[in-house]
Amino acid sequence: MNTAKPFVVLLVEDEPADAHLVRVALRENRLLVDLHVARDGVEALQFLRHQGHFGDDTPRPDLILLDLNMPRMDGREFLAVIKEDAALSKIPVVVLTTSDVERDVVASYQLCAASYITKPVDMEQFSSAIRGLGDYWFALVRLPERET
Repeated sequence: MNTAKPFVVLLVEDEPADAHLVRVALRENRLLVDLHVARDGVEALQFLRHQGHFGDDTPRPDLILLDLNMPRMDGREFLAVIKEDAALSKIPVVVLTTSDVERDVVASYQLCAASYITKPVDMEQFSSAIRGLGDYWFALVRLPERET
């Protein structure tokens, strides 16, 4: 695992308790991650495009963790928008959601999600899922160089 600099992760999650669980699981698994949280797709797009209160010093994420069911702009809409944007389409997106409905899985992959993970309800299983995600995305996979 790269210990020189943290991986920049944008978590798009409207539920504060779930965002907290991700933070705890990352910390428990000692994953070196600079985690940023957006509450919905609109805020996530502002983050990625350096709009609103997100300035030019806002980092470009190496990976996006995306919930599907959110207000204003849900995960499906967000995924469709960024995958049509040449400047953002290369950022891998992992859907991390409570939905285990087959049509959500299929739709996410049709919209070019890199992975789909159903959030376990048990904290130990959730931590294990985040550890597996970290092992795969931060240790095994080669991500593109971070654009400035």
